[in-house]
Amino acid sequence: MWPQSSFYSTPSLYSMARVIVVGGGPAGLSAALFTSKNGLDVQLFDTDKTWLHHAHLLNYLGIESRNGDEFLADAREQVEGFGATLSAGEVTAVEASGDGFVVTVDDETHDAEYLVLATGTKRGLAAELGCAFTDDDDDVVDVDVTMETSVENVYATGAMVRAEEWQAIISAGDGAAAALNILTKERGEHFHDFDTPEDVE
Repeated sequence: MWPQSSFYSTPSLYSMARVIVVGGGPAGLSAALFTSKNGLDVQLFDTDKTWLHHAHLLNYLGIESRNGDEFLADAREQVEGFGATLSAGEVTAVEASGDGFVVTVDDETHDAEYLVLATGTKRGLAAELGCAFTDDDDDVVDVDVTMETSVENVYATGAMVRAEEWQAIISAGDGAAAALNILTKERGEHFHDFDTPEDVE
């Protein structure tokens, strides 16, 4: 467990979370940002072992120079500001159940209609759900352009789907792509998350 932060709540029994995100690096936080910003109920579980704790960002578009820990702190605050719940906890099991999924975290179960996996190179949860993997030597989770896996409403992002391109900005884009597809399904039409200056005035 990492030092207590105001950005995380202690795991407890939650009501139905429409979207559960597993992993709190750039991919998971981006998926949580886009979905919560647009009105979905979002629960993110994280063990705080993201590679960003060992990074300094000099190659993230729009950020000249930023320590990874500082970037994470700002990202968590931004995501929580849009209503997502971020919790410290390790997801130990996932399974399909009816029209959704059951996620086990520290011996408690949580239900969701959509599941976004953002666990870096750890692909065990995807395998547990029966997600297809690529047939090449890389053996990564196979996804389409929206980051959806072969299991409907399960998304894999970041290093889970790439053998080498483990960049924060690529992972964040993966999380956004997954979130936009979820929002498209929920709205029943292609969804664009495009804000204008008037939206913040």
